[in-house]
Amino acid sequence: MIYLDFEKPIQELEEEMNRIREVGEKNQVDVSTAISDLEKKIIEKKKQIYESLTAWQKVQISRHPDRPYTLAYIDYITDGSFIELHGDRNVADDKAMVGGMGKIDGIPVMLIGQQKGINTKMRQIRRFGMANPEGYRKALRLMRLAEKFNMPIITLIDTPGAYPGLEAEERGQGEAIARNLYEMFRIKVPIICIIIGEGASGGALGIGIGDRVLMLENTWYSVISPESCSSILWRNWDHKEEAAEALKLTADDMLKNKLIDGIIPEPLGGVHNNHEEGFLNVKREILSQLSTLQKLSAEKLISKRIEKFEKMGVYHE
Repeated sequence: MIYLDFEKPIQELEEEMNRIREVGEKNQVDVSTAISDLEKKIIEKKKQIYESLTAWQKVQISRHPDRPYTLAYIDYITDGSFIELHGDRNVADDKAMVGGMGKIDGIPVMLIGQQKGINTKMRQIRRFGMANPEGYRKALRLMRLAEKFNMPIITLIDTPGAYPGLEAEERGQGEAIARNLYEMFRIKVPIICIIIGEGASGGALGIGIGDRVLMLENTWYSVISPESCSSILWRNWDHKEEAAEALKLTADDMLKNKLIDGIIPEPLGGVHNNHEEGFLNVKREILSQLSTLQKLSAEKLISKRIEKFEKMGVYHE
């Protein structure tokens, strides 16, 4: 188990509980009462810490190495029915962007999202979830396929941004993301977008236009990461915590500013502590939203989607 710096009090209690358990097993002593007391203390400490998280602490949780990634969510919510589809039919198959068809409680859907990789080798192959232009073009190809067969689209967003390499710019990174934004407004089937980890910049927005945009409780969504913001404004990363607060990037901030439609709760201590409960919460929310969106006509979906995004922000002419 990996603990973040602000989780040290929880770590100390859990280590103490493990020591008592080991002593009990070694000496054949009943330590159930002591274990029960410590379990209650751990729960209370988790509540105390997680009810008062700062913006930067939520950014740290969104990046926790034990946090599940897109394919883990897909495998659970489709109950093994997922069939991955590959390639943009132009350049390559981008491993940072995954997608394919599956069924959620019998409902056929198209699932698309960034995949960071579960170990060092896979993170290199998937570029830590940073997609190239062909990744966004693959995503759009799958969306059009879903539209053709009248399948709702679910996007799972978890990326530190689009890939910033020279080859990505040569192949039209900006155009690929812009094209997705334009086309997603016109897709004639329901689209649900869920931020399950990091939602950074155009890399996230490239699959982030939907009828419902939701965030898990301990995630963030912003035009720039706190570190990059700090490096621009202060020329170093030392002010990343201050930048995180100023960016208003947490789920609570985004909902307050009417930039998302809802927040999906996480298990106590974050989804990295209880994957299955987190998966189940996401699945329930998807089914709940689909029950409403599937009743709307294609024309109504598109008009309401455009209207929703047109209302965002404040401007003066």
